[in-house]
Amino acid sequence: MTAPSSAPSALRADQPTSVELTWIEQKIEHWIAFGHTSGEQIQDRAHRTVYFNPGAIFAFVRWMANDFGTIVSEITVIRTVSSGEPFVILPHVRPGGEVLLKIHGWPKVQRVLVMIDSVAALDIDPADASPDYWRHVHNRLVAGFDPSPYSRTRHLVWRLRRRLA
Repeated sequence: MTAPSSAPSALRADQPTSVELTWIEQKIEHWIAFGHTSGEQIQDRAHRTVYFNPGAIFAFVRWMANDFGTIVSEITVIRTVSSGEPFVILPHVRPGGEVLLKIHGWPKVQRVLVMIDSVAALDIDPADASPDYWRHVHNRLVAGFDPSPYSRTRHLVWRLRRRLA
């Protein structure tokens, strides 16, 4: 992971975070697994840029292969930041964001995708789930343990905590 940056001139309060997406079948596949975009710009059939407002949470999947097989398989859950907040510089994400989860390797990426589906199965948008939950999933998977499932109770507590802040 890259060291946090706090370059205030790199981000204005009203500036959205941009994510460059590429889709070249079976070569480079970058996509958003969840999140609420605030805009989109299409460059061509294989390239587009999506935008997220400050404070948004989204999952960015990167997969790349060459003639010999998969060379990159990664999912990152990111919280976009406002001006003055520290952030991590990430590939294809400008200016960067707060990393809540970052997992490498297709088997672990698939496990995260299952966790995302399990949150959605509760009729809770994964982008609205507690940031602490995505940190928990990251830490448990990196340590080789199963993450606890998200629950409606955990979500209610998160919403109450957010309302109090």
